[in-house]
Amino acid sequence: MVSGSGTNLQAILDAVKADELNAEIAAVGADKPCTGLDRAAAAGVETFLIEPTGYADREQWNRALEEKIASYTPDYVVFAGFMRIVDAQLVARFENRIINTHPALLPSFPGAHGVRDALAHGVKITGLTVHFVDSGVDTGTIIAQAAVPVEAGDTEESLHERIKVQERQLLVRTLAEFAALPKTSKPLELPARMVPNPGACGQY
Repeated sequence: MVSGSGTNLQAILDAVKADELNAEIAAVGADKPCTGLDRAAAAGVETFLIEPTGYADREQWNRALEEKIASYTPDYVVFAGFMRIVDAQLVARFENRIINTHPALLPSFPGAHGVRDALAHGVKITGLTVHFVDSGVDTGTIIAQAAVPVEAGDTEESLHERIKVQERQLLVRTLAEFAALPKTSKPLELPARMVPNPGACGQY
């Protein structure tokens, strides 16, 4: 699922093409027209668009999105820059299968302004988190994290750009680890891990 430029998605697409990620991308969906959908289409991946404005309320939108995702029977659902909060019923349908990234070292600085909040608090090290989605906001089980130092003179934009570089690498690495798991294994059996500078099957 995407909402914007799709750079995380592109990293996944590139990794699959380069045989660095043993996975099939079943489809890419979005909540609005965006570059991410264009990237998926250019790679020959099926796309779908489910806009909240097309439904009477959030409940109907969540149910439509839930059923559309379920129609692909995915092993995992990746929120690759998907900027909508989904409801508890959708999360429960795909419990411990929805993977998200956040530009801070959770549980610190959850929410929409993780980078800004880290700078405002004057931290010297921030980073990013790959985690499962639960019914809260950025409160799901942490899968992996990477640290990113805050440099003198950093702005929200400059810091976020360095975080994004690490984010793409860690997301791909995490998905590759999940794809290599035997079907009988559960992703939660992987210990949460911290990497200082990360490098770089199921359906996603």
